[in-house]
Amino acid sequence: MGTITRRNALKAVGAGAALLAASGPRGVFAQGAGGGTLRIAMTTTDVPLTNGMPDNGSEGGRFAGYPIFDALVLWDFANTKTPPDLVPGLATEWHIDPADNKRWLFTIRKGVTFHDGSPLSVDDIVWNFDRQLNRNAPHYDKLAPTYAGAYAAIIAGYEKVSDTQFAIRTKTVFSLLPYHLSRLFIVSPRQYEKLGRDWLAFRSNPSGTGPFKVAKVTPHVAIELVPNPDYWDPKHRSRLDRLVLRPIADSNTRVAALRSGQVDWIEFPDPDSIPALKSAGFNVITKPYLHLWSFVLNCADPGPLQDVRVRRALNYGLDRESMVGLLNGTATPAVGLYDQNYKLFGKPTQIYGYDPDKAKAMLAEAGYGPGKKPITLKTLIPTAGSGNMVPVPMGQFVQQSLEELNVKVDLVVADWGSVLTAMRQVPGVNGAERYDVICHGQPFGDPTQFYTNCFTREKGGTSNWGRYSNPEVDQLLTEALSAFDQAGQDAKLAAAHALVVDDAPNIFGVHDLNPRALSPKVKGFVQAQSWYQDFTQVTV
Repeated sequence: MGTITRRNALKAVGAGAALLAASGPRGVFAQGAGGGTLRIAMTTTDVPLTNGMPDNGSEGGRFAGYPIFDALVLWDFANTKTPPDLVPGLATEWHIDPADNKRWLFTIRKGVTFHDGSPLSVDDIVWNFDRQLNRNAPHYDKLAPTYAGAYAAIIAGYEKVSDTQFAIRTKTVFSLLPYHLSRLFIVSPRQYEKLGRDWLAFRSNPSGTGPFKVAKVTPHVAIELVPNPDYWDPKHRSRLDRLVLRPIADSNTRVAALRSGQVDWIEFPDPDSIPALKSAGFNVITKPYLHLWSFVLNCADPGPLQDVRVRRALNYGLDRESMVGLLNGTATPAVGLYDQNYKLFGKPTQIYGYDPDKAKAMLAEAGYGPGKKPITLKTLIPTAGSGNMVPVPMGQFVQQSLEELNVKVDLVVADWGSVLTAMRQVPGVNGAERYDVICHGQPFGDPTQFYTNCFTREKGGTSNWGRYSNPEVDQLLTEALSAFDQAGQDAKLAAAHALVVDDAPNIFGVHDLNPRALSPKVKGFVQAQSWYQDFTQVTV
């Protein structure tokens, strides 16, 4: 079928035809064996869960999601030149029911086996969706609302159509459903039964269909993976003998582990260490991708952040170029969720360069700033974790930048798990701590992430912690996600993004360049412009 693009996919759905066909899943890869052991230091504070619902944010999905499990839809890791799109996974094709544009039909791949040796069936897909969505199912997983809630919220129902076909019905017309499904991993019902129907036991002995199997899980220490020799995509079987994943939250400790030979690969090296690492022969790899580090603002609670003039002033008061210098060039300045050169950036009226005089004038107009009322922002910030780079020094930089505006940033430092928990709660409701700001890194690799972060929370913005709400943005996002024409969809998304930039629900910080440092012994890795990466073709 050739290269599958989002444009062709949307066009196909609009015609009521198959979105994707499975003529060549995930590109062409070399095969091999005896590839050695690769030891990776993650930025997480603990090992992610290996039960098919990985925690620790998207970094959990990167390391304990896709290597072990498959979803109905996967990412095109073979494409490293542009932000990747979707390709067939456990579904070989999917299309809209011509009679009902809320009903999707998926053809389930034949010949797939779980790590426990049992075959994949349509009944297994239904069982997995019951695990995630059916509270009356005997195997319903209580973790499901936390992990799958944001991705499964749009699903109204699902059913087995035949021995080869599975159907999903959405609550509204939602043209980008496949992106959500790429995060819903499929696990083995037989392994769950074998382990006494115990999801806790399943964490230590999981069974998926991915290119790696779990050999051992040592809490707080490591996840050890081995190749799945029976992986359904023979061109995508691992060349490694073993993949060891270690949580090392502190960036300096990760660097020390790399330099001493304890690991072969580290995620986000401390920026100050990069020149020395390069001089010592280590490979520091960077590449742009759709990701944002920012201060997410509480736009709903009474206070100065409800005033758009204040939010804009905070953005004009941040010296992003100097922040990039702090990060040793491993990031670029951000003035929106997307980079200014990306097709969905749009045409906002505000482009936030560093202009403290303009910031002071805006604050004065709103009744704040130097010589007027101070602003204090209680800010929750992680010590490390998924996509957060070196958050505490970065937070301290923002703190110092805003001081001259008479804005005090009180940093409350917590582990990444605690920050994730806070992000899922409404500030000050049901015992949740009230914060003015939460700082963290967010991937925006597909438009559904824009939707979940900026759509009104009560109407479907499941990741919209700050409860930003703009009816015009809601309308544009609804129209975009109800359309099956990519050009029209992109125009709506760009218009919505321009409004978000002008509304400034975040202090937009930087777009990081996904840096990682590798031992010269590591061969075969080609970095994708994605949050997720392919480890199967690496050797040591």
